[in-house]
Amino acid sequence: MLPDSVTQLLQQARAGDAAAGDLAYAQIHDQLRHVAHRQLRGRRGQTLCTTALVSEAWLKLAGAERFDVRDREHYLALATRAMRQIIVDQARRALADKRGGSQQLRVTLEPGVALAEGPGEDVLALEAALQRLSRIDERLAKVVEWRYFGGLTDGEIATLLGVTERTVNRDWRKARAFLYGQVADDAASP
Repeated sequence: MLPDSVTQLLQQARAGDAAAGDLAYAQIHDQLRHVAHRQLRGRRGQTLCTTALVSEAWLKLAGAERFDVRDREHYLALATRAMRQIIVDQARRALADKRGGSQQLRVTLEPGVALAEGPGEDVLALEAALQRLSRIDERLAKVVEWRYFGGLTDGEIATLLGVTERTVNRDWRKARAFLYGQVADDAASP
């Protein structure tokens, strides 16, 4: 799969060719599965599987009134956001459901470092911190979303943002420090 071919197919889909959109999805499907697997890895009590998360994200994107995707990286960014929203919605449902509220949904920014202890609260704590970061610096929030949730490389993120890879790496460090501080402050608050 060449990124250029996906980009061409997405451009055809923007022009109204539904078959081109489906073909672009088929070509990028393995990468979306990798992104979904990465997001779901290590979460106990998870009711979503990789295939379901990819399918739900696709339905969310395909169901949008306007399918306006520029290129492969933009498509991955949109799919990443859709997957994040699905996982956050699932965490909210798990906390609201009396029987399913005790499920553990663990989120880390680095392997082995949990953000919160409560069931489902770690996903929601990260989401709240990410929303605060977005209000302060939208670019930092996008770096987190695309790198952490989407598994995009620094090069792919740099292309999307129009900055250098070094800037993306610096933004990642700043954003991660901010998020850890926010989650720690939230956990310490009564």
